[in-house]
Amino acid sequence: MKNLFIIACGIFLLISNPAQSQNKKSATAMKPQTIYQFKVKDLSGDTFDFASLKGKKIMIVNTASKCGLTPQYKELEALYKQYKSKGFVIIGFPANNFGSQEPGTNEEIASFCQLNYGVSFPMMSKISVKGSDMNPVYQFLTQKSKNGLQDSEVGWNFQKYLINEKGVLEKVISSRTLPSDPEVVNWVKG
Repeated sequence: MKNLFIIACGIFLLISNPAQSQNKKSATAMKPQTIYQFKVKDLSGDTFDFASLKGKKIMIVNTASKCGLTPQYKELEALYKQYKSKGFVIIGFPANNFGSQEPGTNEEIASFCQLNYGVSFPMMSKISVKGSDMNPVYQFLTQKSKNGLQDSEVGWNFQKYLINEKGVLEKVISSRTLPSDPEVVNWVKG
């Protein structure tokens, strides 16, 4: 009888411990990841390490050269120039996911950005920001299980993701919200 009791207690412990262990894993999984884990290629093909941005506020924006919102490049550049010395950086990710509005090669995109808007903020290689070939950076930005803030979907070109000085996602800003909007500027300044 005593042995039966010990066996029953052992089975109970085996059954209950995995659940406790799983709860601990769930709590750990909810801790947001940071942008600093990523390395990507820039338009020149060089490696860009997000860890180099520790301590800075970061805006990540998906861009396109042939979009009605393309003139936002001008405001993005103005915002970058005004606040880059104060620990702010914009990272552009060209993407051809919406209406084939970014058909160019990395070289063509670099030339377009420089020639038309004088873009000096870092521009990365063309990627996909949605679908089955979504870049890992955008998987992080759009999945609450990874970013700890919210699930989102990139709705169009020039959607903005605001990341704090600790590398954690803080806000998702609509494509139609201009870089000069008080919501964006106040976040950058705050």
